[in-house]
Amino acid sequence: MVAVLVSSAREPLLVVLLGPTASGKTALSIELAERFNGEIVSCDSVAVYREMEIGTAKPSSAERARVSHHLIDVYAPDEHSTAGDYARLGREAINQIAGRGRLPIVTGGTGLYLRALLEGLFAGPQRSQELRTRLERSHARRGAGWLQRILRRLDVASAERIHTNDVPKLIRAIEVSLAERRPMSAVWQTGREPLRGFRILRIGLEPERNALYARINERAKQMFDEGLIEETRNLIAKYGETPRAFDSLGYRQARAVLCGEMSREEAVAAAQQGHRNYAKRQQTWFRREPDVYWLKGFGDDPAIVAEAAELVEQADR
Repeated sequence: MVAVLVSSAREPLLVVLLGPTASGKTALSIELAERFNGEIVSCDSVAVYREMEIGTAKPSSAERARVSHHLIDVYAPDEHSTAGDYARLGREAINQIAGRGRLPIVTGGTGLYLRALLEGLFAGPQRSQELRTRLERSHARRGAGWLQRILRRLDVASAERIHTNDVPKLIRAIEVSLAERRPMSAVWQTGREPLRGFRILRIGLEPERNALYARINERAKQMFDEGLIEETRNLIAKYGETPRAFDSLGYRQARAVLCGEMSREEAVAAAQQGHRNYAKRQQTWFRREPDVYWLKGFGDDPAIVAEAAELVEQADR
């Protein structure tokens, strides 16, 4: 029997499933959606692009036939999607699902998109191309670590949060801090509009590290076995080399093979390492999320499914 968890007497429930790549979020979200009359809102910055199938680990056609999914295949690969765009569309989807008397389940691993959805984004200053050009040239001349040292003098909190090699984010943080004449981390706390009208249940997946890395390695290898290089070739033939989406993990390494910069074996190893590093960053990011119920296992483990289902049931009592 399917449970209905949306009550007219109080704010409807919103379930958020978070965790690192390959932790089983998709499997768990489908199980919960089927048990509790739910629909799934994807929170993935690459799954929003059409025609990028193999390298995104999107839910399969069979999985999407079982449960309604939202915010998958929204944009063409040469279109640009931002966290703000995602937040707007995601909030629309959540409200529509709840309006149908169903349970919205947000699932995915893009931390910035999740923050934009739940907490809102601050209205930052306009970009200054002159400043950006100067900072880019300074980075090229001084090397890795220079921009982070500049940012540390302006905003220690942001400098500690942003990786030293993430040049675009470092430049934006410097730009905002200079334009606002205060740290970007302080600016973030103003002008943001959090999601309202829902009781939010956050469930996190935290598998044992070695087991998670083994799954990540197998998934990355399987993507190449299933034709990631050929898919990338076809995408480049249709859309060219410039779309930012083609720089995402897996596609980046497949492009290196097509350009003769890597062998297939080197590309697989690089993709595996890249996904493992990404999982570490996701875990660090999600540890800052408030009020998360952490489950020590994979989302396709029946015991973990049972624990998560109990949390959903308790949240609506």
